[in-house]
This record gives sequence, structure tokens and C-alpha cells, in this order.
Amino acid sequence: MSATVIHLAHSPDSDDAFMFYALAEGKVDAEDIEYVHELQDIETLNQRAMRGELEVTAVSIHAYAYISDRYELLPHGASMGDRYGPKLVSRSPMTRSDVRGKRVAVPGPLTSAYLALRLYEPDFEPVFTPFDQIDDAVLKGDVDAGLLIHEGQLTYAAQGLHLIADMGEWWFEETGLPLPLGGNVIRKDLGEALKRKVSRHLRASIAYGLEHRTNALDHAMRYARGLERSDADTFVGMYVNDWTLDYGERGREAIRQFLARGVESGVIPKPVEVQFAD
Repeated sequence: MSATVIHLAHSPDSDDAFMFYALAEGKVDAEDIEYVHELQDIETLNQRAMRGELEVTAVSIHAYAYISDRYELLPHGASMGDRYGPKLVSRSPMTRSDVRGKRVAVPGPLTSAYLALRLYEPDFEPVFTPFDQIDDAVLKGDVDAGLLIHEGQLTYAAQGLHLIADMGEWWFEETGLPLPLGGNVIRKDLGEALKRKVSRHLRASIAYGLEHRTNALDHAMRYARGLERSDADTFVGMYVNDWTLDYGERGREAIRQFLARGVESGVIPKPVEVQFAD
């Protein structure tokens, strides 16, 4: 019997690498499925999901609003900011009101970071910038502020940048919920039996990484973009944890509220029905 090929896409970051380590290295029995791992930045994956190109992919929760007709959220694989998240930074100290009308480097129009910033301060001029060039754009003065995701959340202070706001902390103060940043989605047309099998494999991969942390972190260090191991360990711990194994009801409510507020604010054009592949 020939194997079923599933394209599994995620970003080349230490947290995603940690999550998919067991599957990539054959530590999980993939049964009759051949997983083809594709690594691209999250905004590229968002755009590919809009075209329905991938069977399974990591996406921004914001992007899910535009692909919910074609994809369901898997109950695991979440990146949740539990009182932390994307960091809004500047070259010299600024307050929330100072951001109004300013040029802000953001990592892409479909990222959750962009939606969170729009909810925090609706009036700014977005300058869409590859996520790993945002800190430089702020330091050079090309923009007034920048919204940092991934490792930049840990390294900005060492670069001399000033924190204006942490989106995850702000969102928690607003809602009492974690900030839903990323998730894994699966295409609805795969059929229930195949979706269940893929879901089981992905959950097993996350659980294996958490149980074999040292080995999984060794693998993740290939994607840590210059972070010291201790910082990479911190970063992985921020975004691969109990929330990642299952959203739980609080995590699911966080997604519903985040997208509903996006609709209320006019950033997302129409209501989103959040569906999980359970």
C-alpha cells in the first residue's frame, strides 16, 4: 500500500522545530503517512494557506479568519502568549499615545501581532517588514517603532531598544485570557479518518518533545538564529507548553474573543466561525 503524503509546513523557528522534532526525526510512528516538512516564515505560510496549498500548516490565528471555510484548527500546536507576546519597541522612550499616527514596522498583514497592535492602537501607519529586519529598521530610524515577534522578544533590551508595550500583557489586562498567536490547521477535505490520524501524530510529536526536552532542544538549536541555548530554552518554553498540547476551553475562548474583537474593530471584514478538528 502506498503512503499518503501530507505536506506539513511550519516556520523555521526554534519553537516550531521543537514541536515537530519527533515527527521529523522518526520518533513517532507515522503509520502509512509520509510527512513532507516545509519550512517558511509565517506570513508566507499564511498566504499559502489562503490558496489552500498545504494539507497541514502553522498559521497566525489572525489568518485563520480568512481560511476558516477551507481549514479547521487542530486542538494542539498553539502558540499562546500567557501574559507575554509581541513587543512594541522604539529607539527612545515612547508612550501608547505617542504611537498614534506613527510609522510602525510590523511583520505582515495576516500576523496575529498586527491584529493585536490594531486592537491596542488603531491609528498607525504599518510598514510591513520581514520579522527579522524589524529591530534594525527601528535602530536605523527608518520607522518610529517596531513590533517584534520570535526571538526579538528576548533580545530587544540588549540592543538598546525601549519597550512601549507587551501585547500579551495588554491583552491579559483587557480580557484575562492568553493571547492566541499561532496554531496548526488541517484542510477539511482530507476526511475525518485521515484528519484524526494526523492530529494524533502531531500531538504525539509535541508530547515527545516536552518529555525529551534536551534532545528536542538540541534539534531546535539549529533554528535558534544566534540565541544562546539558555535563551532558546526560555523561548521554547514560552511557546511550547501545556497550551500547545491542547487549547482547553480558556484557549478556545481566547481565539473566539480575539477574532470577534478583530471583526468589531473592522480589521477582519466578517464574523468567523471557529471550528476545531476534534
